[in-house]
Amino acid sequence: MSKTLVVSGGTRGIGRAIVEEFASNGVDIAFTYHSNVQIAEDMIAELSERYGVKLKAYHLDILEPDSYKDLFKEIDKDFERIDYFISNAMISGRSVVGGFASFMRLKSKGLMNIYTATVLSFVVGAQEAAKRMEKVGGGAIISLSSTGNLFYTPNYTGHGNSKAAVETIVKYAAHELGEKKIRVNAVSGGPIDTDAFRKFPNYEKVKDEIVKRSPLSRMGAPNDLSGLCYFLTTEKANWITGQTFIVDGGITFA
Repeated sequence: MSKTLVVSGGTRGIGRAIVEEFASNGVDIAFTYHSNVQIAEDMIAELSERYGVKLKAYHLDILEPDSYKDLFKEIDKDFERIDYFISNAMISGRSVVGGFASFMRLKSKGLMNIYTATVLSFVVGAQEAAKRMEKVGGGAIISLSSTGNLFYTPNYTGHGNSKAAVETIVKYAAHELGEKKIRVNAVSGGPIDTDAFRKFPNYEKVKDEIVKRSPLSRMGAPNDLSGLCYFLTTEKANWITGQTFIVDGGITFA
C-alpha cells in the first residue's frame, strides 16, 4: 500500500519542490493551497500523470490553526492512511505588516500572525497527523524552519523568533511522540530563492550578499531542501529525531 504525505503550502517554492520529490518516489500526497486553486489543479494533473501517484489539494488558512482538524477529516475520506506530515506554509503580504519590520516598528498583531502561522499551525497540524500515524504504526513529522534565527537578517525579527520557537517545539514533540514510533525533525533553510524571498524590499542587494558569503557562490533553490525532507521520512533516518538540520550553502559560518 502506498504511503501518504500531508504537506501545507504545496503549490509554490519549497512546498512545490517537496510535492514533486515525494511524488517521484511513489508517495501519495495531500497538499494545501491558500488562494489559487487553478495552480493546485494543474499540479495534480501534471504530477499524477508523470509519476502515477494520487494527489489531492485542499484549501487551508494557516492563520486559523484549528481548521487543520476539519482538513484532516476531509483527508481521511480521500486517503486510507497518513504517514508523513510537513509543515511548510508561511504567510506574507498584509498579514505580516508589523511583524516583518525593524525592531522599533514591530506591532503585536503582525508578530502574532507570524507566530500563529509558524508555530500554532505546526502544533495543531502535527497533533492531527500524529493521531493518524499512530494507527499505522508510526511516521515522520517535519517543520520547515529558517536560519534567520541564527544570524541577523534585516526586518526578520518576527519570522526569526517564530522559527526559533518551532525548533524548540520540534524537540519536545520528538520526545513525547517517540513512544508512538513517530519521529519529529526540522529542516532549517538558508536564504532560498522563492517568490516569498523575492518580495523582500532589498531583494537584489540581499541576494548579492548571499552569493558572496556562500562557499558555493549561489543562493539556495527549493529542491535543495526537498531531498533532505524526503530522506528524513525514510527508513535510513529511523534513528534521527528531535534535530534541526541546517541547509544553507555554508552561509551561517561565513
